[in-house]
Amino acid sequence: MASDPKLDALIRGLDPELAPTVKALRALVNREAPELREGVKWGNPVWTGQENCVCIMLYDDHVNLGFFRGAELAEKFPRLEGTGKGLRHVKILSLEDTRSPDLLPILRAAVELDTA
Repeated sequence: MASDPKLDALIRGLDPELAPTVKALRALVNREAPELREGVKWGNPVWTGQENCVCIMLYDDHVNLGFFRGAELAEKFPRLEGTGKGLRHVKILSLEDTRSPDLLPILRAAVELDTA
């Protein structure tokens, strides 16, 4: 998959503390969900399949790995946080958090929902 130049530019402009975490999450999503298209929406990285599927929400001291249909996954994956109508997220506080074995099953389930 070709990288999105807008996302490349966004990552280059990030705080050096957050950039490695965002790069690791980007690599995870692109590796595990190559059918999704990466881009930038609302100033954040977003991956789209049939609809918006996954996003990285940027904050000063952490990022959230968000799932647009996460509310449908919350019961199965208690690590998901949030109270929105659809969006749920996993708070990522460090680069080490990107290696959590909890992330992959959530990501796969979110992609499966998108293709259903």
